[in-house]
Amino acid sequence: MNTLKTGFFLTVITLIFLAVGQAIGGAQGMVIAFIFAVITNFIAYFYSDKMVLSMYGAKEVTRDQSPWIYQIVEELSARAQIPTPKIYVIPSDQPNAFATGRNPAHAAVAVTEGITRILDHDELAGVLAHELAHVKNRDILIGTIAATFAGAIGMLAHFGYFFGGGRDREDSNPLAAILVMILAPIAAMLVQMAISRSREYEADRTGAELVGAPEPLARALKKLHSAAAAIPMDATPATAHMFIVSPLTGQDMANLFSTHPPVEKRVEALMSIRRGGF
Repeated sequence: MNTLKTGFFLTVITLIFLAVGQAIGGAQGMVIAFIFAVITNFIAYFYSDKMVLSMYGAKEVTRDQSPWIYQIVEELSARAQIPTPKIYVIPSDQPNAFATGRNPAHAAVAVTEGITRILDHDELAGVLAHELAHVKNRDILIGTIAATFAGAIGMLAHFGYFFGGGRDREDSNPLAAILVMILAPIAAMLVQMAISRSREYEADRTGAELVGAPEPLARALKKLHSAAAAIPMDATPATAHMFIVSPLTGQDMANLFSTHPPVEKRVEALMSIRRGGF
């Protein structure tokens, strides 16, 4: 199913690229945008995980550097029947985490320095189980590609703005160019929301199953949500959907495009598992 979603998503984003190209430069703009889309498709599939990790200054850690995190990830990966992913640490005080990669064999889990300071062992296990659930459910490819394309569309739109929006071409529509420059990044973020909201609930459930109880993750989500509102993080809206809780919490404009369900709803769904069983 996620393979079909990925194909559909790539098609939608490519069409957005073509619309931006047509508005900016007419037929020639569409050709340039198509070439740009093909190149971005390739980069997004094979290198988007490395780009996102680099964006946040994430550093891979060894077993000797983070033995307890390694132990948790290895045990949970064995339960999920997936290869143990690489582990990265992000130099940020905001407690948060995300998973990335194109498939379980090429996956990585990243946690911030802040998350290791406010969560206990069981709560961190709940968070890591959630991220490994994304790996197991193969959510990570489409999520990482979404981040790459959202950024690329914004870059393409700004490119059109700074280079005239096609005003000097007979086959270009300046008004359309302005509208697409405004709406294209929003369209990309709306696609991100459609992907992220449903998959967060499923990752919460799968993560609770891996840990064996929903309470640790529920407690962790409450802590992370509160801390994210108090501790800022230098994050971009294009990648916000990848984190377990939005790193943009507390920013009013960012909340208009929230890629996460309300934490209260996620906690409620987790606790209903306890009542109904897995």
